[in-house]
Amino acid sequence: MGMQDRDWYRDALRAKEKQRQIDATRAKFSLFSRKHVAAKSVPSPFMTGLVPMMVFWCAVMGLLYMLMTHYLKPRQAKISASGDLVIARSHDGHFYTPGTINGQKVIFLVDTGASLVTVSEEFAKKSHISGGVATTFHTANGSMPGRIVEGVTVTMGPLVATNIKLGVGLAGRNQNDALLGQSFLSKFDITMEKKQMILRAR
Repeated sequence: MGMQDRDWYRDALRAKEKQRQIDATRAKFSLFSRKHVAAKSVPSPFMTGLVPMMVFWCAVMGLLYMLMTHYLKPRQAKISASGDLVIARSHDGHFYTPGTINGQKVIFLVDTGASLVTVSEEFAKKSHISGGVATTFHTANGSMPGRIVEGVTVTMGPLVATNIKLGVGLAGRNQNDALLGQSFLSKFDITMEKKQMILRAR
C-alpha cells in the first residue's frame, strides 16, 4: 500500500469517526427535545398550580363549614337573678334549649303551639320509656302513628315538672331532639320578646 493510499484510509477513518460522533450528538439532542415537548404537552399538576388550588379551596370550604356550624349552634339558655329561664332566639327564628327527659339529655325545640312534649321512638327506647296509649299524631307532614306516655319528668335549667304527658313517635333532626309543647309549658308563665323567651315558675 502506497503513501497516498494510507493517507486516504486514515482520512476515511477520521471522517467515519467524526460522523459517528455527530450522529450520537444528534441522537442526544433528539431525545432531550422529545422529553421537553412531552413535558410541555402534559404539564405536571404541581407546575400548573392545580393541586395547590384544590388544597386551598378544600381548606376554605372546611373553614366555612366550621363557621356555619358554630353560627347555627343553638345558644345556651341563661338563668336570671330571679331564677327565670331566659332562652335566646336562634338564627333560624326558633327557640332551642338543652334539658332532660327522665334524666336523659335532649335539645328542646320550644313550640307553644304543640300540645305535648314529644320525642322520637329511638329516644324513648334509649331512655327506657315504654308503654303508653296508642294514638295518631296529625302533623303538617301528615298523620303518624305513636303513643302517649304519662308520668314523665322534664327538666329545663332550674325548671322541673313531673307527671308530664309525653308523645312518642315524632322524630326531630336527630334522636336527641325533643319538641317542648304545652304539657310542660302550661305549668309556667311565659313572656315572649323579640329576641328571647322567658319562662318563670308560678
